[in-house]
Amino acid sequence: MSRTPSDAITWGMMLRKLPVIARVVPRIIKGLKLANVQDPTQPCGLGWCFEQATQRNPHGPALLCGDTVLSYAQVNEQANRIAHYLLAQGLGKGDCVAIVLENRPQLLITVLAVAKVGAVSAMINTSQTGDALVHSLALVAPVAVVVGDERVAVFNDVRGRTALADARTWWVADQDSGAVPCGFVDLMVSSKDYPGDNPLGRQMFFNDPCFYLYTSGTTGLPKAGVFRHGRWMRTSTSFGLIALDMQPDDVVYCTLPLYHATGLCVCWGAAVCGASGFAIRRKFSASQFWSDVRRYRATTLGYVGELCRYLIEQPASADDRRHEVRKMIGNGLRPGAWLAFKTRFGIGHICELYAASDGNIGFTNILNFDNTVGFSLMGWELVQYDHDSGAPLRNLQGRMQKVPKGEPGLLLARIDDKAPLDGYTDPAKTEKTVCRDVFVPGDRYFNTGDLLRNIGFGHGQFVDRLGDTYRWKGENVSTTEVENVLLQHPQIAEAVAYGVEISGTNGRAGMAAITPAESLATLDFNELLQFLQGKLPAYAVPLFLRIKVKMETTGTFKYQKTRLKAEAFDPCLTGEEPIYAWLPDTSTYVRVDRQLATQIRGGQYRY
Repeated sequence: MSRTPSDAITWGMMLRKLPVIARVVPRIIKGLKLANVQDPTQPCGLGWCFEQATQRNPHGPALLCGDTVLSYAQVNEQANRIAHYLLAQGLGKGDCVAIVLENRPQLLITVLAVAKVGAVSAMINTSQTGDALVHSLALVAPVAVVVGDERVAVFNDVRGRTALADARTWWVADQDSGAVPCGFVDLMVSSKDYPGDNPLGRQMFFNDPCFYLYTSGTTGLPKAGVFRHGRWMRTSTSFGLIALDMQPDDVVYCTLPLYHATGLCVCWGAAVCGASGFAIRRKFSASQFWSDVRRYRATTLGYVGELCRYLIEQPASADDRRHEVRKMIGNGLRPGAWLAFKTRFGIGHICELYAASDGNIGFTNILNFDNTVGFSLMGWELVQYDHDSGAPLRNLQGRMQKVPKGEPGLLLARIDDKAPLDGYTDPAKTEKTVCRDVFVPGDRYFNTGDLLRNIGFGHGQFVDRLGDTYRWKGENVSTTEVENVLLQHPQIAEAVAYGVEISGTNGRAGMAAITPAESLATLDFNELLQFLQGKLPAYAVPLFLRIKVKMETTGTFKYQKTRLKAEAFDPCLTGEEPIYAWLPDTSTYVRVDRQLATQIRGGQYRY
């Protein structure tokens, strides 16, 4: 992403923001007091926040989905009944419950109930099947699982590879569900006669885990990050109070998957902080988006950059500005779409943020500048890095080196009492993300693996992701996972996966360089695509393939991904190595010539 002169924040721009700063400062002071819970005896967290919101706005809408509208009192009561039932089944503090449900009210009610008993919800990605699902479950050793009717078939496929007892395999009916499937217990029916009052004596504190949220890792399979109740306080207060000033008459409309931190913690957390409404949809629909916004009288949107691009691509309508939305919060909105979206739909405040579910830092665009993730109240630095490995560089004294202002650098976040690192369920994986003795002996920083630039007054601008993941369709894709699946195919001997840019899209599209086991003639591209679609989520299936007779490696036997990324799918650069593309709405890969490459780059195909 190139930087334009208008991206830099000047003194004049800051002076024009003085009225905004005057309004924000009192919220920052109040928010910091509420968010930074340090007393180990002070109750806090998701359950506590929701109960506070229920006292503040008992009859106001808490969850909206389709024709369903549930008040704060109704949601709290339903969650309490489930919580009392779970306690009766022997669940307690620290126990893990795997949650396998698509976006609907029952998902959030169940998660709230689990939090109220002190157990930990493992938020399973509902795109996962087979080995990846088994791995995600094994990482957190759940004592129970809650499965929505819509995911029963997928769960049953791997059930024999888990150690979960039938008595703790709970089922949640869907709108068209029939009888309870064999081997499941109906959670809602079983809990309906339990008390509806808040469980007494079940207090959570800042260091107690609340969720396990999954992130792509360099091992090729997901890692489970620990999200604690103290971090819920920081997240919901930072975004709900400081950034958005949410109130009971606000409604957040969120179509993002609720197994991700942006939807679950940022968007829902902001709504709970303000005792505001939270409107959700099972899956994002560009054609129905604004109709839903008007239906729910939403004032706030949750977004990722890809969602915004889809909305911009919809035909212009006289109703584009006929809504009550004043603010939006999310991440990944690139400069090319920022002003177009803001202008066309008349959104006053784009609260772009930067955060990672496995990290300890967050940036927020509180002051409403364009093309920035805003600033962070935590300590951070941008340092020089090796362009091939992505690792931070050290000088002869063993210290890392800061980059000049305005230049891209690897983001490091200081680890201290104000910004602790919760890390992963595996301490060894956590330790790999920590840099020590960075600038002075004894200091510690979290390596985000992301490139940012400082555009002035402490404001950051996201540049790109490093390492073994890239982002596509709002999801993190592990290159190692894609490579491992490709290597399972009998006709592929070597595989290197990476992300490449396509003009007019957000993130990076998947591409893989492959070496056939025998020859190119033996590859059936139709069969290969079906194979990949059966093994990978749709967003992780490579859109481009590069056929190589031999893979080039570095002196330490690492694949030369930097050059592969730079040459991408341009047949003028790849020489005699043919490129194949999976075009939208087709069922095979086709050969890319110069004309097709030009058409793809020119946006003639809608990815």
